[in-house]
Amino acid sequence: MLEIKNLHAELEEGGKKILKGVDLTVPAGQVHAIMGPNGSGKSTLAYVLSGRDGYEVTEGSASLEGEDLLEQEPEERAAAGLFLAFQYPVEIPGVGNLTFLRTAVNAQRKARGEEELSSGDFLKLVREKAKSLKIDADMLKRPVNVGFSGGEKKRNEILQMAMLEPRMAILDETDSGLDVDAMRLVSEGVNALRAPDRAFLVITHYQRLLDHIKPDVVHIMAEGRIVKSGGPELALEVERNGYGDLLAEVG
Repeated sequence: MLEIKNLHAELEEGGKKILKGVDLTVPAGQVHAIMGPNGSGKSTLAYVLSGRDGYEVTEGSASLEGEDLLEQEPEERAAAGLFLAFQYPVEIPGVGNLTFLRTAVNAQRKARGEEELSSGDFLKLVREKAKSLKIDADMLKRPVNVGFSGGEKKRNEILQMAMLEPRMAILDETDSGLDVDAMRLVSEGVNALRAPDRAFLVITHYQRLLDHIKPDVVHIMAEGRIVKSGGPELALEVERNGYGDLLAEVG
């Protein structure tokens, strides 16, 4: 599904090298988690894959289902099935949540050659998805993320993911700032979308999220590359002992 080979990237301004040879394969149907100390390049990896401005890829490749991601514009990556849930979702004053969702869904359907959803079909679908995430009708009527709590913003991101049904979903520290109840709701939304033809890359600092989203593989990232991979027990080891022993072990 997602295949990254020897990926190097740096900041366009200043040329600071951040990714220094990332190798990662996430097969369809699997959930992979990335953990690592601050500054290890986790969020940069998410940004580079999604096509965010400000980063230059200097070496390596990244493909989704065999298609070169790095040659595509951000909107083309989204249409191809890539989704990024942000650590800090932005507010968009003046743009209603329902308008935003319908525009995004129909833009992707059009890019795939599918018929756009009618108003009635869209409303039926969004209400069904929102109910499962305990998002009330008032949230749907408000501007995107404006006045939302941290937990509401994250649930709104998961609602976007549920509506868009991406092939490859990247969650960039979605658990940041969430209380226990909000984390459970977000996790339930993610787990409901698990499917044989969909994959997830979950970036997190905390093992507690992985108690709810059971990953198939956990990767440890440090100094711009993946330094160790293993099962869920690797996250428990980090929770108990921190990163010091692991990083010393891999040199």
